[in-house]
Amino acid sequence: MTATEDYTFVCPECGESLSVNDSMREALIHNGCVVCGSTVAEESFTAV
Repeated sequence: MTATEDYTFVCPECGESLSVNDSMREALIHNGCVVCGSTVAEESFTAV
């Protein structure tokens, strides 16, 4: 069984922290932070 929360995301602009899976990570990189809309880079994620 695969865990659904693979990464911890911390927005570099607003500081929002979320646990996300791989598909959410890709969406954040392409669409930006869901809270403030800031551009998101791969460095904003930490594997858990």
